[in-house]
Amino acid sequence: MRFGIFYEHQLPRPWHEDSERQLIQDALDQVELADQLGIDYVWEVEHHFLEEYSHSSAPEVFLAACSQRTKNIRLGHGIILTAPHYNHPARTAERVAMLDLVSNGRVEFGSGESGSIAEMGGYHIDPPLKRPMWREGLEVALRCMTETPFPGYEGTYVSMPPRNVVPKPVQKPHPPLWVACSRRETILLAAQAGIGALTFAFIDPEEARTWVRDYEQTLADSCVPIGKAVNPQVACVTPMMLHRDERTAIARGLEGGNFFGYSLSHY
Repeated sequence: MRFGIFYEHQLPRPWHEDSERQLIQDALDQVELADQLGIDYVWEVEHHFLEEYSHSSAPEVFLAACSQRTKNIRLGHGIILTAPHYNHPARTAERVAMLDLVSNGRVEFGSGESGSIAEMGGYHIDPPLKRPMWREGLEVALRCMTETPFPGYEGTYVSMPPRNVVPKPVQKPHPPLWVACSRRETILLAAQAGIGALTFAFIDPEEARTWVRDYEQTLADSCVPIGKAVNPQVACVTPMMLHRDERTAIARGLEGGNFFGYSLSHY
């Protein structure tokens, strides 16, 4: 078992002129400390327009800053929105590869669809099409990252002529792949594609045991890798609060947990 920290960059109102700068600087200090303490991963989301819930629209910039203040911690995109309306596949490949270079090969490449109308509407994504758009965007990004030159592609959502997409990542054939999962169905999809399942369902330990068993069985029975390497792992996001005083830990944990639940349900 390995441990990580996970950032949404939440910022409850009232905001001040310096609030966002302080939020990011505090997070960078925490990541630097986490690296010194031996924490294995830092994960960073990509969200757009979700004020208060997540001020994290450029995760590659935050993770690049983390890379220069740390030595060992893995830098996790949790996740990149790979539907082409959000991020063109070539740009996804370029940014992931550059982050892998500046961090000496510490990137984890998580991808996902998004679940909020605010985001999908802002980028003109029809919700029923978000899954095939995610998949096609991811498939093309992986080809851009691993083929020299990329021979071009004409698909349903992506059209691109032949180009040699540079740079290429340090990790070969590409950084480990993950996908955001909030339901059992998506976890099984991850296993079928040979992708690590980054789960956001806040499940209890017994339920997690069942989900992991289902993932491993599906991986063994019906895996057809979407990339050029399989990442057979499951990660569970769960809230935690530490303090020397138990009452303080409970009070802070409840306040943070309640705000997270409120803001998530709002969107």
